[in-house]
Amino acid sequence: MRHPAGLCAGGSCLCGSVRYTAQGPFRLVARCHCVECRKQSGGEFATNATVDAGRFALVEGADLIRRFESSPGQWREFCGRCGSPLFKRVDATPEIVRLRLGCLDDPFEQPVEVRVFTREAMALSRLPEEGEPCFETLPGA
Repeated sequence: MRHPAGLCAGGSCLCGSVRYTAQGPFRLVARCHCVECRKQSGGEFATNATVDAGRFALVEGADLIRRFESSPGQWREFCGRCGSPLFKRVDATPEIVRLRLGCLDDPFEQPVEVRVFTREAMALSRLPEEGEPCFETLPGA
């Protein structure tokens, strides 16, 4: 089902055991090149977006969610059956969820707004792509 950009999306893990819905607007659509995101995604970056926690709901498989504290108070949550990285929560900002956009089942047409932690990017990454702001760390950090 096609939804207007950033308004509603469903997502799931690779094995389909965990499913969620997220209602936008989605904010801070970013490609993160930090080591943690690269290692969790298995790729040269992870593409993420922020959604309000009150607009995010696990609809199936909540009992399969496992958490890993990658940095103090930062929880990467994934399917305990297939290992798919699904989202991230941060103790300091419980009002938001950072979705891993690779697990969306619905089309997502919002453009990437920014690349972050480019100082940790792999040599094979082409930075910047035309029109994409890039930051060596987090903007404002």
